[in-house]
Amino acid sequence: MREFKSENRLKKIISAVNARQPSLNLVLENIHDKHNVSAILRSCDAVGINNVSLVYNVEKFPKLNNKSSVSASALKWLEIKKYKTIDNCYNKLRENGFKIYASLLDEDAVDLYSLDLTQKVALVVGNEHRGISDEAAELADETFYIPMRGMIQSLNVSVACAVSLYEAQRQRSEKGMYDNSEMPKDQLEKMIDDWCRR
Repeated sequence: MREFKSENRLKKIISAVNARQPSLNLVLENIHDKHNVSAILRSCDAVGINNVSLVYNVEKFPKLNNKSSVSASALKWLEIKKYKTIDNCYNKLRENGFKIYASLLDEDAVDLYSLDLTQKVALVVGNEHRGISDEAAELADETFYIPMRGMIQSLNVSVACAVSLYEAQRQRSEKGMYDNSEMPKDQLEKMIDDWCRR
């Protein structure tokens, strides 16, 4: 029975690693509520994001290493990069060829569903009350909004992330990007080996 569980775990790890999308990144800027951070991290894992960038220069950095937290299980499978400024975060992303799309409801923003999320792209979301900073908006390649039909023109940040990430997953799935890994074989094998130890 134990061997059967180990086999199933290995198959699941191989499948999840193969589905990872190194060309899709999420940036969280000063998200205040740790429960929102937890929910966002779970959505990241669900759609195959491997790298999440956290920028904290106003709010305190959330405690993500608590074994009892809801995020602990998702955190185990993600690579978290911490930054103190948007400028540093964006520069690193651009060095690696990412386009940066920041969530903002303004007159220049484009509809989420008009973006090509199959390219190398980082999506940026901001604080629950303030949204993204002026700097995050100004330095982004594009700002985007999620279309809404009701009276209230905002979503909880974790819900907005899930909506955006699942649109990215839909586009990437239609293009067959989950069928073959973006990573070279040696990197895949290294990640599988690493995950088996977690």
